[in-house]
Amino acid sequence: MRLVVLDRADKANALTAAMLADLAAAVETAEGFAALVVTGAGKVFSAGADLQGMAEGLGDAPEWGRLTAALDGFRGLSVAALNGTLAGGAFGMALACDLRVCVPGAEFFYPVMKRGYLPQPSDPKRLAALVGPSRARMILLAGARIGAAEALGWGLVDRVADDALAAARALCADALAAGAHGARIKALF
Repeated sequence: MRLVVLDRADKANALTAAMLADLAAAVETAEGFAALVVTGAGKVFSAGADLQGMAEGLGDAPEWGRLTAALDGFRGLSVAALNGTLAGGAFGMALACDLRVCVPGAEFFYPVMKRGYLPQPSDPKRLAALVGPSRARMILLAGARIGAAEALGWGLVDRVADDALAAARALCADALAAGAHGARIKALF
């Protein structure tokens, strides 16, 4: 299993262009792994894009698409272990994973309207596929902030657990046991 960690806890794991490139490379080089888990250091999965970076054009950086395409194209099982709040551009990573597990105190919001930015192009469709168009609009257009229980009820997350990483690892157990067969099963979806 490949574990990919957003490691900028002192800044709520706010994403920079360099972090996005490093995360994409970590996923792209996980070809031989049967499972991949993405999590954050500290108490927040990610506050989204680094605001200084956004002021400098980070919102249009190709690294966003590279990372989500790598996650979406990963041949094994991918799980987002959301150890805390998920906000803004970080949604793309979680939405591109096969499964999402969060801690009970996690909150989910995507403040693009309030900040005057556009979401990443693939995020609205992936979000709508999980929660339906109306709920996707509530998050993206109305700026709704939802908690873990509501996220579970909406289908945004698949499990709520006190230890998201342990729960993600448990979900990966069968994929790890299946090895290369897991990729063949995933291709059926």
